[in-house]
Amino acid sequence: MSTIRVFKHYVRVPFLLLAGVEALIFMTSVYAAAHLRFLGDIGEIQQSIGPLFPRAVIFMAVMMVSMIAMGLYQARLREGLPGILLRTSVSFLVGGSILSLLFYLIPGLYIGRGALALAGVISFFVVGTLRPIFFHSVDERLLKRKVLILGAGERASIIDARMRRRSDRRGFDLVGYAHIDGQPDLVNEKEIVHLQQSLLDYAIVNKLDEVVVAVDDRRKAFPLDELLDCKMAGVDVVDLLTFFEREAGKVQLNILHPSWLLFSDGFQQNVVRDTTKRLFDLCASFSLLAVTWPVMLLTALLIKIEDGWSMPVFYRQTRTGLNGAGFDVLKFRSMIVDAEKSGAQWATKNDARVTRVGAIIRKLRIDELPQILNVWNGSMSFVGPRPERPEFIERLSEVIPYYQERHRVKPGITGWAQLSYPYGATEKDSLEKQQFDLYYVKNHSLFFDVLILMQTVEVVLFGKGAR
Repeated sequence: MSTIRVFKHYVRVPFLLLAGVEALIFMTSVYAAAHLRFLGDIGEIQQSIGPLFPRAVIFMAVMMVSMIAMGLYQARLREGLPGILLRTSVSFLVGGSILSLLFYLIPGLYIGRGALALAGVISFFVVGTLRPIFFHSVDERLLKRKVLILGAGERASIIDARMRRRSDRRGFDLVGYAHIDGQPDLVNEKEIVHLQQSLLDYAIVNKLDEVVVAVDDRRKAFPLDELLDCKMAGVDVVDLLTFFEREAGKVQLNILHPSWLLFSDGFQQNVVRDTTKRLFDLCASFSLLAVTWPVMLLTALLIKIEDGWSMPVFYRQTRTGLNGAGFDVLKFRSMIVDAEKSGAQWATKNDARVTRVGAIIRKLRIDELPQILNVWNGSMSFVGPRPERPEFIERLSEVIPYYQERHRVKPGITGWAQLSYPYGATEKDSLEKQQFDLYYVKNHSLFFDVLILMQTVEVVLFGKGAR
């Protein structure tokens, strides 16, 4: 099994195992560092540092959060080993800074500068050695599901079009596309499988884990009995939509049909979920304000210096929120005052309306920080689909299927689509982002929100998707 569901969100088993191994490395490095620092003298370790276990747990927890925040456990990471090394280095710098601050605030947990530095060096080199081995192993089919696509027509061709890269296929090993009699083949001929035996016999011989149903016309030549045989024999059978949801973290709109939405799990709302999300929103926004208020103060000052003391610092804009209700979103002004005198329009690359200060704060997402106030008053959540403008929603709803379903949850400062897709400035971009937003609406949970929040740090530091 290459993927499991944790609170409805799909998590790759190899990356889960990697996280477990690296957590053990971080804890072990504290013990190794202490023994190296004091030459194995247990008494000296106890006297100078104290019990190692709680300190090892704290070191591990902080470093793991830092690595998650740098996107180092994303299955679709495409930057290669140099990019992974850069992210690992940044995560260690961030983790070390947080640990230094934590030990300063709670001196009783301090392990000493020498031991802390040694633990960082040891874990960095061990993790730096482990990760290339891991990615090589994952790309060499370790722990992948062996998958046969039933169908080789239009629906099946979407896999080749949308999941071409090696990083897109880390969760599965594609054996081929099974030809369906009477239906045209649109995929690479070299990947087409012409079954000369029953589907179950082929699955047994090729040790298949899963059959993905991608038949274009299920009214003709649909092998129901053969699929039932596979299912009863322990071979998983899933439809193409569920396959995309699991492997790509999105709901593929061009093959979506209402019955899948109706009968699939997810899209749940309840009082407990709403209450825990509200508490999470308040805690997260207060924590963010405590850390960023100096940056917000400096930003306001720089806007005034560039545009003049009489010019506004904030910009209010009407957006659509929960259940289609309108509200005013608050942002730092990053454009000239009369930026939309000709009407509402999307921001574009190298937009001439963006000020010099605005270009910087948009790149670093600082312009979004005043939305903390929107979270406090309940019009927004910390995590959710980005709120869109009513002027655009009317048009987008006409061209994007199920676009209004994104309003089933509160909009957020950050979200799954922001992590998974660059800035959207066209209707095509909005369609792509809607697929990730619909995945969030279907599978949202407190666990998922925490993961998104931690990985948002990556977006801010690396400028991913900002415009």
